[in-house]
Amino acid sequence: MLRNSFLLLRGIGPQRERALWARGITDWKDFRNEATIRGISDVTKQTMDDELGTAEKMLDGFETGYFATRLKNRDQWRCLNDFSSRVVFLDIETTGLSLRSPITMIGIFDGTRVHSLIRGMGLTRSNLEAILDKAGMIVTYNGASFDLPVIESQFPGVIPEIPHVDLRYPLRRLGYAGGLKRIEADLDIERDKRVAYMTGENAVYLWRLWEKHGKRNALDLLVEYNTEDCRNLKTLAEHVYKSLKRQTFDAVAGRWKG
Repeated sequence: MLRNSFLLLRGIGPQRERALWARGITDWKDFRNEATIRGISDVTKQTMDDELGTAEKMLDGFETGYFATRLKNRDQWRCLNDFSSRVVFLDIETTGLSLRSPITMIGIFDGTRVHSLIRGMGLTRSNLEAILDKAGMIVTYNGASFDLPVIESQFPGVIPEIPHVDLRYPLRRLGYAGGLKRIEADLDIERDKRVAYMTGENAVYLWRLWEKHGKRNALDLLVEYNTEDCRNLKTLAEHVYKSLKRQTFDAVAGRWKG
């Protein structure tokens, strides 16, 4: 999808991008192969060719941070497929809803395993860095306003400057609203019965049972709850990518070669 995106070029917005696709210029190679393009001066065309050449090198080298700076937040979902091998799905648990509320757990699903970093049991700056330094992209739900700011406030500088998709917003564009659990239900995404009806308040209660009374089964249930959150983010991200890609090209159906 990235190689079909011209939004990373200065001066190209959604309307001009769709116009290029409608003319049959659907990827970076098509664009650079055109000697001239109506509406784009020769000087600007050369500059854009050079920018696309740089983008090609960055994509081939998995330099994902480049695209975090060239694409607006609302368009970074386009990176999901190209960087799928380096996407991490992140969710945190805290003692409350304030940005200052202590983090009790950070779950990070790398597509193969869930890393559960628990307060007092592995939740350290060095462990976070070891996992996130390998990531090329982060996916959250409501992470732009909560998860990532909370992490940044308690572990300053640990979040890498890479593409981030907060699924709350693209899902809203697709007509889904509400909390994560409600949207999962709308899309028939099931959870293990042990945590199917748990809420954030339950998560806080479980942590208190562990912290104050040493109830290991409460901690295990909290980890399972967080793990389900992380794994389901991957399923939701796949839905978002396929749906938005289809929606994006509806206007130029028949011309799309991807």
